[in-house]
Amino acid sequence: MRSFEASLADTVRTLQSLAAIRPEIDRAGELILATLRRGGKLLLCGNGGSAAEAAHFSTELVGRYAKDRRALPAIALSADGSLLTCVVNDYGYEHAFARQVAAFARPEDLLVVLTTSGNSANILTALQEAKKLNLESVAFLGRGGGQAKGLATCDLIIPGQCGPATQEAHLFLIHYFCELIDDAFV
Repeated sequence: MRSFEASLADTVRTLQSLAAIRPEIDRAGELILATLRRGGKLLLCGNGGSAAEAAHFSTELVGRYAKDRRALPAIALSADGSLLTCVVNDYGYEHAFARQVAAFARPEDLLVVLTTSGNSANILTALQEAKKLNLESVAFLGRGGGQAKGLATCDLIIPGQCGPATQEAHLFLIHYFCELIDDAFV
């Protein structure tokens, strides 16, 4: 069993390592703000815990984060169970998100994917669909980026190999971007 101290040390080390990817963080923030300023929406997706983080980001935009501001458009692509199971049943799991990107994306939108491995087939297919549609994208990645590395407009590759600490860093960045959004919109 891992100790509390070891788990805490992994998370602290991972969060401190974010300074090394600060240019990418700034770029992702610019893409997110530019999308929302031009009236676009965020299309968010991930699997498992990353799906929960995608939904969390969506709720912070449609609802609110820390300040009252106007509602902002964001859709968590894993949130509609009926739609998801329809696509998976008819087209296969690798198309779970790409089919929705094809249906919902407009040129002013931004695809945001979250994956700790960077190797989820449905995330890769969603990024490929975004490229096909000339849609900008941000990828929250871990473990070196996996196969998703280089497929997005902006990669946020969390340094390190610890999956749980990577997800905690993803959540930290989501909250950081929400702070930027709160400051930019009233």
